[in-house]
Amino acid sequence: MKTRNTRRTVVTGIGVVAPNGTNTEAFWKRTHEGISVLDRVTREGCEQLPLRVAGEVRGFEAAELIEERFVVQTDRFTHFAMAAADIALDDARLGRADYEDSPFDVGVVTAAGSGGGEFGQRELQRLWGQGSTYVGPYQSIAWFYAASTGQISIRGGFKGPCAVVASDEAGGLDALAHAARSIRRGTEAVVVGAAEAPLAPYSVVCQLGYEDLSTSDDPARAYRPFTSGACGFVPAEGGAMLVVEEEQSARRRGARVRAEVAGHAATFTGAARWEESREGLAQAIIGALREADCSPDEIDVVFADALGVPAADRAEALAIADALGAHGRQV
Repeated sequence: MKTRNTRRTVVTGIGVVAPNGTNTEAFWKRTHEGISVLDRVTREGCEQLPLRVAGEVRGFEAAELIEERFVVQTDRFTHFAMAAADIALDDARLGRADYEDSPFDVGVVTAAGSGGGEFGQRELQRLWGQGSTYVGPYQSIAWFYAASTGQISIRGGFKGPCAVVASDEAGGLDALAHAARSIRRGTEAVVVGAAEAPLAPYSVVCQLGYEDLSTSDDPARAYRPFTSGACGFVPAEGGAMLVVEEEQSARRRGARVRAEVAGHAATFTGAARWEESREGLAQAIIGALREADCSPDEIDVVFADALGVPAADRAEALAIADALGAHGRQV
């Protein structure tokens, strides 16, 4: 059997449910064409709130994609995660026949920052408006950050290492790193990703205390990172899931290898301390390059966080230049 250091993690399946596409092909097409999908918030109960523009997933009907028994006991963010997981598994051509005799070889890791706000709001309204007997038993699990991991594993019959990362922004990347560690330790495959549904009234109100939230009412100007007109961050909902596998195991079953998870690193410099975040971001980049045994001149593209806050954008741009040197200014 291979040692941990020789077990390489590869991506074999991709699934996306997002404002600019409820499948991977539509998402990539619109992304490639540069089509903006930010628009006025239309969710019921949000009409009078200061948040005017967001990224909504429209035309998504969970009942058309997921069994009713799972839909009724879960929140919208878990609906996104389950639907995206199905797409990723189909893309990887990983079905029950592949792991039926070894369900402990497949794990699940998901990340979430806001949890099940829509489901929780509905049950709280019933509690205060009608009484405790009108609150359903699923309130105890549907709001929970771990709901997506639990439901994907139960629904798919995955009994390998499972985990949840309760984190915003970089949570999906941290989940991917956690999945790669599981692969190195002997797990054959992991369904991994992140999902959020932060546009219910309760969830939006919770975000209003974030001073860097954009409250512009113009979809074309609400989110303009790395520009002089940057006015803050715009929330969006959706989910993305990957299937990652041990490389040799994936190749043995004839899976298409899309990419390798080569390196990851994480640092923390404190919330909204943008001037201080430059060093931490640079160290994260350097750490990821070191783990991947990769030099700066081998980097072809950088996907920035792009918060849309001038101080944060400046710190990120400088961090990329610090970590990648002259090459970083050309990427």
